Amino acid sequence: MTQRQGGFRAKTRHKLRKKPRTRGKVTLTRILKVLNIGDRVRVLHEPAIHKGMPHPRFKNRVGVIKKKQGKAYLVEVKDGKKKKQLLSTSVHLNKI
Repeated sequence: MTQRQGGFRAKTRHKLRKKPRTRGKVTLTRILKVLNIGDRVRVLHEPAIHKGMPHPRFKNRVGVIKKKQGKAYLVEVKDGKKKKQLLSTSVHLNKI
């Protein structure tokens, strides 16, 4: 048998794309956004920046920031009944 093909962004052609009017450079305010521990955030991917992007299955999930780890944030998200932890940069998170 052959191994399954595909990486992190496999089968996400439509999921990880920008709408035509939102294309272009990402603003510095979005990149340098500061979040606090305990903030509720929504995981919204920024397709223009690949670094620090959480897995596409967590798109639009709401979670709580548990701690800061380097430049990234540790976000706790419910996946069904389990709580999972994501490591994501602030560009991919929107404060609620």
